[in-house]
Amino acid sequence: MSGFETERKFLVKGEDYRRQAYGSSRIKQGYICNGHGRTVRVRIRDNRGYLTIKGPARNGGLSRYEFEREIALDEAEMLMELCEKVGIDKTRYLVKSPDGKHTFEVDEFYGDNAGLVMAEVELDCENEPFKKPDFIGDEVTGDKRFYNSFLCKIPFIVWRGTIPAAFRHIDLEQFPSR
Repeated sequence: MSGFETERKFLVKGEDYRRQAYGSSRIKQGYICNGHGRTVRVRIRDNRGYLTIKGPARNGGLSRYEFEREIALDEAEMLMELCEKVGIDKTRYLVKSPDGKHTFEVDEFYGDNAGLVMAEVELDCENEPFKKPDFIGDEVTGDKRFYNSFLCKIPFIVWRGTIPAAFRHIDLEQFPSR
């Protein structure tokens, strides 16, 4: 896949997304290059590898150029060794919109990003209408804190107190103090 992608991101409330999901996969990813709004990402999703290059965000974070190619799993594992030290570990749940026209990808994060659950929906154009499942909360499109590339540098555990408690999915006492 290559071309501009248009997506919107949201915080997630509750755990209803798990019950509504029609599929899920485990994702581990790291960044070889991560700066000036551009990223080179290596991802292992279940047992498949991917290399992705993303350009800077446009239109308030609604769209950006993305180039992605599947690569051999052993190549992805080797490229992970070149990535910056902190990566992303998450489970992605796939949930249909109430009208069945869109798929929401709900990411449940682990490690230093544990407690963060976000959903994104990919659209054909910036003003395309869509129906949200009930678990969709505040929109965070364009807020760089919620970019996976940012979470590698400054994880959720550092700034989790800046979002409403309804969107923090685990108790802070489960974390060691920093």
